[in-house]
Amino acid sequence: MSPPDINARARSLSPEDKAQRAGSFGLAAADYERFRPGPPAEAVEWFLPERVATVVDVGAGTGALTRRLIDRADEVIAVEPDARMRAVLEAEVPGARAVEGRGESMPLADASVDAVLASSSWHWVDATAGLQEVARVLRPGGLLGAMWTGPDPESEFMVSAWELLGQAGGPGEMAGAASETLRSITAGADSVPNTLVIPNGLPFEAPEQRAFRWSLALNADELVGLLGTLSWVIIMEAEAREALFTTARRLLGDALGVSGDVTVDLVFKCDAYRARLT
Repeated sequence: MSPPDINARARSLSPEDKAQRAGSFGLAAADYERFRPGPPAEAVEWFLPERVATVVDVGAGTGALTRRLIDRADEVIAVEPDARMRAVLEAEVPGARAVEGRGESMPLADASVDAVLASSSWHWVDATAGLQEVARVLRPGGLLGAMWTGPDPESEFMVSAWELLGQAGGPGEMAGAASETLRSITAGADSVPNTLVIPNGLPFEAPEQRAFRWSLALNADELVGLLGTLSWVIIMEAEAREALFTTARRLLGDALGVSGDVTVDLVFKCDAYRARLT
């Protein structure tokens, strides 16, 4: 039993659905802060090997990346459209300056920043408009960095999990719920394309790419908490969402032996891209 195409859901989104999902995260701001892992320090160092004057975290959310930038720039600006997410960020990362804005429209002066970074947020930005806006605010030679973080589908635990479900699978509710729920839990970053594409005619060099992996020990509560931060889960009706959580807990315990205080070392992967302004 192979994991399904985790990008299929994103490709099928209408503009209206995409807008709804992009604006949903504030409803779960506290859980987003608690359960969503940020990028590893090694990825941030790859983007910013030396200290810079000003760096922007666009689509900053509750500050998972922002907090890692404090020691790498004289000024850290967190651009986030949702007031509920910004409120958590301001409380958790007081060293940054949080402002309202989007990747397509940042309240920043022309050629005023050294780097613009996006952590699991660039897919919500209109690519052409966002790249034009980043080019506007970057100083000459400035850096655009985009990264996506989520469980690594090729890790030992994930491969074993899919094999177990395949062996136990078959027609009926259990197999269908197992497939959909495990896909949901392990998608991690909302099942979206995780690549930075620079269309012809925009003033950026071809992107460089790196992948970073690390592991976290997570229990069932934390795995289900991670599931609850996905946008399509946030926008579910409350009853359907609770039913999904119940199914997830049952499957984690019965099929994978993860319940109570039992933890699993879940390998995360950060796909990172960087491109300099020409």
